[in-house]
Amino acid sequence: MGWLLWCFGNQNPRAVAYPNDMDKMDNQSFLKQEFINKINEIAINAGQKIMAIYEKDFDVYEKKDKSPLTEADLASHQYIMNELAELDAGYPILSEESAEISWQERQTWSTYWLIDPLDGTKEFIKKNGEFTVNIALIHENEPVLGVVYAPVIDTLYYATTEIGAWMQQAGYLAQIKVADRPETPVRIVGSRSHQSDAMAGYLKQFPDYKVVPMGSSLKLCVVAEGKADLYPRLGPTCEWDTAAAHAVVNAAGGRCVIFDENTNSETKDLTYNTKESLLNPYFIVKGPVINE
Repeated sequence: MGWLLWCFGNQNPRAVAYPNDMDKMDNQSFLKQEFINKINEIAINAGQKIMAIYEKDFDVYEKKDKSPLTEADLASHQYIMNELAELDAGYPILSEESAEISWQERQTWSTYWLIDPLDGTKEFIKKNGEFTVNIALIHENEPVLGVVYAPVIDTLYYATTEIGAWMQQAGYLAQIKVADRPETPVRIVGSRSHQSDAMAGYLKQFPDYKVVPMGSSLKLCVVAEGKADLYPRLGPTCEWDTAAAHAVVNAAGGRCVIFDENTNSETKDLTYNTKESLLNPYFIVKGPVINE
């Protein structure tokens, strides 16, 4: 949410900075099950705070870029920021709804938290349930830990480069992976809230496909768990929209690759904090078999 203001209109993203001593820390210890359990708990509790507002009447505010903002966004944001700070990991936190920090400062970060406290504000307002809490840990421009929690369906996706990708739903826990091969017709995830001419043009290469409509970062997660084959995102997103689910996709055996519309080709993997703007390029989320 709010991608235009923070990616284009205001080049001062919001964050809270901690001492820059990340390189002295043992990054691997933050990729173990014990640590990610703490992040899972933070995401679930943030989701409960969102649900307390979701289940009643709430006001919708408008940012300068005309994108929506609710009290649920702010409640989740404040809770996550406080809880991550309590972990005392020494990592900076970059959030969609926090304090300003310059690109000059961000360039010094090798490891940091990247969060979207309520991804899918439009879905939240529509009350269709397809919104998430996203918490990612970025190390050397790549997502190495990701937690995505969808509170309405009580579904948790989490992953690190050490433990793989997992989904927890209704007390059931399972390791997940991308599909071994695409189905016929190919299952292509589409957004409920964003459509583009570029997407229509991209789909012309598939003689037979089925669109799976989905909102928020759940679009990446359904590819990660093998319920969809492909997610082309040929429209605007910011880095906090994708990072957590990107970590899940990677750990599940998939990839998020940049798509060059001019050459109609895939290039390199999507990365983070490599430029002043926080706007993602176009990208494709897919399983390894489809990559061939």
